[in-house]
Order: sequence, then C-alpha cells, then structure tokens
Amino acid sequence: MTLVAPERLAPIGLDELVEDAALLTRVDRKYTVPADEVASLLHAVPPGTRELEIDGRRAFGYRSTYFDTADLAAFHLAGRGRRRRFKVRSRSYEDAGTTWLEVKVPGPRGTTVKERIEHPGLDAAFVDAALVVGRITGVTAADLRPVVVTSYRRRTLLLPEGSRVTIDLDLGWTDLRGGRGAHLARPGLAIVETKSPSTPSAFDRLLWRRGHRPTTLSKFAVGLAALDPDLPRLKWARVLKEIR
Repeated sequence: MTLVAPERLAPIGLDELVEDAALLTRVDRKYTVPADEVASLLHAVPPGTRELEIDGRRAFGYRSTYFDTADLAAFHLAGRGRRRRFKVRSRSYEDAGTTWLEVKVPGPRGTTVKERIEHPGLDAAFVDAALVVGRITGVTAADLRPVVVTSYRRRTLLLPEGSRVTIDLDLGWTDLRGGRGAHLARPGLAIVETKSPSTPSAFDRLLWRRGHRPTTLSKFAVGLAALDPDLPRLKWARVLKEIR
C-alpha cells in the first residue's frame, strides 16, 4: 500500500463530507489504539483518503453529555448486549459553537440508526419519537437525567470507498451523578471508529494487519464504569483494563 504522509492528506470540507458519507445508518467498529501509533496509521491510509478540514484545523473539540435513567437503564442494556438498547446524548462541537441532541437506536440487520436535531438540551418530544422508532419501551425523556460527560479531540477521514473513520484523542470523562465530579483523563489512548455500510473498510483491514481487533466499547458506558468501581464491568472487562 502506498504511504501517504498525514500532512499531505487532501482536505475535505464539512458539507462535502456529509454529502459523500451520510452514514447515519451504518455498521460501526471500534478499536483502542495507543495514541503514539496514530501518526503511523495515518501514513498508511490508502491513496485518495481525505481529512476533514475547517478553517485550517483538522482536530476538533467535542464534548458530549449522556443521559440515562436513575437506575442506568441505557448503561445496563448496552452492557448486557440487549437488542433494544438506546443512547441519548447532547453533543457540543466546541470549535463550531453548535450543540446537537442525538438519539441512537437499533436498526435493521445489526445497524445503528441515529436521529439528531440542533438543540442545546433535552427536547422531550424529539427523544420520545426517536425511542418509538427504535421500539424502545418503558423509557421516556421524562425519565432521563445527565450522568456523564466525555471530552476529546477528533480527526475525521473519508476513505476513497466512502467509509468514514474517526480518531479520538485527549480522552476525558466526568461523572455528573449526585455532584460527584469525578474526572478521568487518558491522553495516551486513542479510540478509532470505522463507519461503513456493511463490509469492513480499508482502515479496518489496516488495523487488523497492525494487530488491532474490534472491541466492545461505548465511551459513555466504559467511562462511567471506569469512574465508578461499584458498577459492574459487564461486557467491558477487557477494555476497562486499558481505560482504568
């Protein structure tokens, strides 16, 4: 595979990225990678790969507030691999100054469907409608409260095949429950996520050749479990060894 230096990756603007890779229904694969390996991975992307660039910047600050019920239904459903799990978050794009409310629910054949609107907080009507689409029962927006905040800086790639790759660095979590305010930072770790319609992307195959395999990982749930030793490890026992 031809090597491409990170600084020579062609840029792509946000509007074009959204148009070319509007993968709101997709298959996601997640990996944990030492942060010091990211540069080497970027050197090995396939020719024609482009990187999101806005106003000359290629790394962007994200801050996400996750909502859950008092008994952490979303956390436990995800950790037990339930088909009808859900995720509700308010995501702030710090460089752009915008905030989007997002709801993730299961789609057909193992895919994930994400509904979102630009909104600064929790819009009950939107959340309830999205949960109905995902056939989530027993939970409404009225049951939800903020439980954890994640922060990181993200780089986004668009592969020639149309798949998208995000690389999250400078990871941090803050527990919001009961005024705990506990914080966890992991600057030496990167979380890589590939988003493709079905088949593994070229970046997945690159990671596999480097010895990295997909892992069961939710920033929301793994961060919460790492912050609170009283919570069960569930299916995140392996990745928690890297996060804690």
